[in-house]
Amino acid sequence: MNNKYSIMMSLLLVFSLILAACGAPGADKDDAADKGEGAADKPQELRINITSEPPTLNPGLASDSTSGLIANHVFEGLTRIGQDGKPQEAMAEKIDVSEDGKTYTFTLRDAKWSNGDAVTAQDFEYAWKWVLDPANQADYAYQIYSHVLNAKEAYDGTVSMDEVGIKALDEKTLEVSLKNPTPFFLELTAFYTYFPVNSKIAQENADWAKDAGEAYVSNGPFVLASKDSSKLVLEKNENYWDAETVKLTKISIDMIEDANTELKSFQNGELDWAGAPMSALPTDAIPQLRSEGKLQTKVIAGTYWYKFNTLKAPFDNVNIRKAFAYSINRQAIVDNITQGGQMPAMALVPPTMIEENKEGYFKDNDLEKAKEHLALGLQELGLTELPPITLSFNTSEGHQKIAQAIQDMWKQNLGVDVTIENAEWGVYLDKVDQGDFQIARMGWLGDFNDPVNFLELYTEPAGNNDTGWTSEEYNSLLEQAASESDPAARLQLLKDAEEIIVNEMPVAPIYFYTENWVQNENLKGVVISGLGDAQFKWAHFE
Repeated sequence: MNNKYSIMMSLLLVFSLILAACGAPGADKDDAADKGEGAADKPQELRINITSEPPTLNPGLASDSTSGLIANHVFEGLTRIGQDGKPQEAMAEKIDVSEDGKTYTFTLRDAKWSNGDAVTAQDFEYAWKWVLDPANQADYAYQIYSHVLNAKEAYDGTVSMDEVGIKALDEKTLEVSLKNPTPFFLELTAFYTYFPVNSKIAQENADWAKDAGEAYVSNGPFVLASKDSSKLVLEKNENYWDAETVKLTKISIDMIEDANTELKSFQNGELDWAGAPMSALPTDAIPQLRSEGKLQTKVIAGTYWYKFNTLKAPFDNVNIRKAFAYSINRQAIVDNITQGGQMPAMALVPPTMIEENKEGYFKDNDLEKAKEHLALGLQELGLTELPPITLSFNTSEGHQKIAQAIQDMWKQNLGVDVTIENAEWGVYLDKVDQGDFQIARMGWLGDFNDPVNFLELYTEPAGNNDTGWTSEEYNSLLEQAASESDPAARLQLLKDAEEIIVNEMPVAPIYFYTENWVQNENLKGVVISGLGDAQFKWAHFE
């Protein structure tokens, strides 16, 4: 999930980590609990921080990690990624798959919305088809139409929604027909694009997800109790089918933008968590926190990158794009700025999915080639020097330091003057979505554990592809991979596609993510997946 899509998404999940598990209580602990002194009386209220207000509260419109965090806790799909990193039954209590792997029949359990309404198969059909309606401008529509039968045709308007392979057979049975066997489909149904909404309320009130209120009903372990410009509060959903498992009674979510302020709040005991995946630690504090033994670090499936607007000069020229990408010293950035164990990225897909991508497709900090491409690009454009260039990023100390370093590299290595500008996350996303940028910082955290999740972003200039770049050959390779049943042959097709996009360079990869954070030592049971998202369903304080 991109920090837009990252900071964004996503996630794949065979690398999930249970940070800690509750130990079996001994006799002494039982005695303490009886006296009101033990864990039984520990307030189960979690305090965390996000850097800005979620751009949306509608899971069907979510395409960034902040909105995704809320959606993942107040809603639940047919499946949920469990503590072991594998999809498990959630709203579905039974899942049948046809022999050819193309038809999934989900039998729903007895479950309720937070207002007491029954969760039905019609709620899923309505929500998924709502995402497929182009009028709703859901960035993640392709997550459905890439896999579901006739979904792309319905999105394009060549067939009716009635012909899409999403059908509620009755209130408890949802049948989904796929174009091709999709081994990771049960991971997808755990992703927020595939969450249900209360169709009765949504059809009566198009603005049901605008804010916390009576219309905002959900079916996950928590409910949205309140929201303003500085705080969100989630409370335990007593109507949740697995409410007995949920120990937290409240999650208070601050919106502190400054990383130093957030860390200070944590150190003052005002927060129980600071840093990833909800926000970021101050880069200057990471070495000290590591030396103190307080820093938690996890390698995740994610890539930090800069996007070029290929629809506007000068980045409509591939040689100019390559010049900018090749002249970045990634090793210096991860050694001196991020300092969190990140790996320089010379590929789009993380090495957790394609191991060879540790080396990538080009050399880091290749100044000789960068200058060759710059000269060739200027010649092709009929220019002697580049017009004013602006690098955009969302407000963050870490993003700013990286932008300033790369700004200096482009000046020293290419002789190019670059202006940097920042904006608050929601405003920034709107500008990027509208194509109002030249170079824009973004990133992607996997939504499921397959390389295609990083590659299908760029199949067409829509959804999460803000670069405007497209390639018929690239799209053809991904289409072939979708129908290829041999795993080795399929992986090679995906590698061939990645080689094309890296050679065209609509995106300049910078580094592969790690997540770094500090947490309350009494907080147990938080699950951080290999995709970099956090789940608090099983969290509790000892």
